[in-house]
Amino acid sequence: MLIALGGLVVLMGVGGQEAFRTFGLGFTFRDVWNPVTNDYGAWAPLFGTIVSTLIGVLIAMPLAFGTAFWLTAIAPPKIAAVVGTAVQLLAAVPSIIFGMWGFFTIVPFMARHVQPFMMHNFRHVPGISLLIHGAPFGTGLMTAGIVLAMMIAPFMTAVMRDVFGAMPGMLRESAYGLGATRWDVMWKVVVPWSRTGMIGATVLGMGRALGETMAVTFVIGNVTSVGWSLFAPRSTVASLIALQFPESPVGSLRLSSLLALGFILMLLSFASLSLARMLRKDGK
Repeated sequence: MLIALGGLVVLMGVGGQEAFRTFGLGFTFRDVWNPVTNDYGAWAPLFGTIVSTLIGVLIAMPLAFGTAFWLTAIAPPKIAAVVGTAVQLLAAVPSIIFGMWGFFTIVPFMARHVQPFMMHNFRHVPGISLLIHGAPFGTGLMTAGIVLAMMIAPFMTAVMRDVFGAMPGMLRESAYGLGATRWDVMWKVVVPWSRTGMIGATVLGMGRALGETMAVTFVIGNVTSVGWSLFAPRSTVASLIALQFPESPVGSLRLSSLLALGFILMLLSFASLSLARMLRKDGK
């Protein structure tokens, strides 16, 4: 496994060295991607990857936590078994199906209802107006984040459910016996005891969101630009590689730039895993 992983890193690094040699280390923070002029930079797709992943995790985390807590502490055993099986089946749905669902359902809803409502009511609010401006295409970072949240929430729910289920029942019963409410038990008993497992579930979902390709390609708009509007079309590293890799000749600067993007994405994934390990140690 170490040899395979090391070989993959070396392959991406060596393949992208021409891009780093041409544009320098500043390649990571250049916000241009122009195949016509052979001018490339990683910041636009990298920005889209980070923002869409954060949106997806922020939406999925409370959904996963609430569902897992309901399944383990509130729902009757028979209902919990059925719903738990449904969650596991949802986790097995191919990503392209989520992409098609997002394209035919979420994109029109965002274009016809959500963004017009936000623009009508909040366009004059400082700060918020910057996040909602733009033509109502329906594609963009927010749409991609919602689709990613629906994809990673079942994984996070399954892990959190196992963690909550492994918690000794005596802890909950003791808290209830001392007069704690269900809310007190959730925040003062379950969360502290399960912190390590919850961090692991979040990192698992984040890892899938960072590298997701087809579902995001359907709904993000695939425009290599940088901006703070959550409703404007953007791109991610994975979607850009998937779209332009077949059109990049072997030995070209364009192909080298795509391999450099893959190398940067791997470093980003390693950084997120390292951060998770640090948080787990702090939790212990």
